[in-house]
Formats: sequence, C-alpha cells, structure tokens
Amino acid sequence: MTEIDLMVFDFDGTLVRTGKDIIGAVNHTLAALDIPVREEDDIRRYIGDGVNKLIERSLGPHHRRLASRALEIFMEYYDEHLLDTTDLYPGVIDTLNHFRHKKKIIVTNKKESFTLKIACGLAIDHYFEDISGRDSADFAKPDNRLLLPFLDKFGAGKNRTIVVGDGVNDVMLAKNSGVLSCAFLNGLTDREELLRLDPDYCCEDMGELPALFR
Repeated sequence: MTEIDLMVFDFDGTLVRTGKDIIGAVNHTLAALDIPVREEDDIRRYIGDGVNKLIERSLGPHHRRLASRALEIFMEYYDEHLLDTTDLYPGVIDTLNHFRHKKKIIVTNKKESFTLKIACGLAIDHYFEDISGRDSADFAKPDNRLLLPFLDKFGAGKNRTIVVGDGVNDVMLAKNSGVLSCAFLNGLTDREELLRLDPDYCCEDMGELPALFR
C-alpha cells in the first residue's frame, strides 16, 4: 500500500454520476435552438473541459455563432435539473469515510456553483477541505499551476499525493504536477484511452481505494 497525505478527486464521472443530467441539459439546449439533438455517447465525449467547451463541441462548427445563447439556456436549465438523476458512484461514501482523516479536495473543470450544489445535495461536501471548480482559479486541468498550490497549502509531498479521476485531464494533471495518478476506469472516458496514458494506479470501483492507499 502507498502512504498518502493528500487525495485529489475529480467530480463528474468519478465521485458522481452526472452524465445523464448533463446530456439532458445539452439536448434541451440544442432543441431550444432548433438544432438536432446529439447521441448520448457523443455528448459524453465532450465532457471534461468545462461548460464552454461542452457547448462549443455540442453545437458543432456550423452553429458556433449561437454559443452565447446556448450557454445561457444550458446554464439556466442545468441549474434546475442537475440533481434529477445524478447520484454517487458505488463505494464513494464508504471510501470517503475510510479516508476521513486524510486531507481531501475536489478539483474539477465543472463550474464551482454547480459542483457545490451537487456536493451539498448529495451530502458529501463536508468530506473535503476544498472544492475547486473551473471558475475558482485562473487555470484549468491539466495545468499544474492549478494543483501545486494545494500541495503547499496542505504540506503534501508529491510522492504522497494522489489524483483520482476518470478523465485524460486527471491523469495528465498528475503527470504534469509530478504526483501519483489513479485512473477510474468506469467513468465517462473510454477505459482504453486512459490506460494508454499509463497511470500509476487504476481502479474499477471507488471501493478499491482503501486497498491501494493508506
């Protein structure tokens, strides 16, 4: 087992299953603009780089002029529907309880207000010392300038910090920061794409983390 001081968790696709509500909000937005809706798998691939990129990719090159209006529609609708079907992945609560004495933070490219609303709604906000959304800092994953200040803040060594996430950005954030990475293979990103990045650890279930770290 690897001794750790700081656990850095992604949010969408790692702690919480948000895919259906995000997909619903995207397709509501497209329909409101008389644009054909997207396949669910396509929208899943667009998630991970923040809401602006999500909307831009969903609109496609022929409708990007509508990006500002689309963003307004999405934000208003998603704010009202972000807990319609969203829930925690299996094993999350047991794992957070197991590591209750460890410093834990959430670092996500999701808008902070959405992240906080979901975390509070699912009653996991109190497990974390900090929750950092896309608009919380000047940098986004996988830029190491987003993560390194947290290592200083919590006095965590690079070889005792783990980034747990289901996205390419999560593994690359860890690599760019010189810390350990743990790829969650049952999230929103294709597992083979994650494995090609050669993460330090992999897990199929959040409940596996207590067997990997202490």
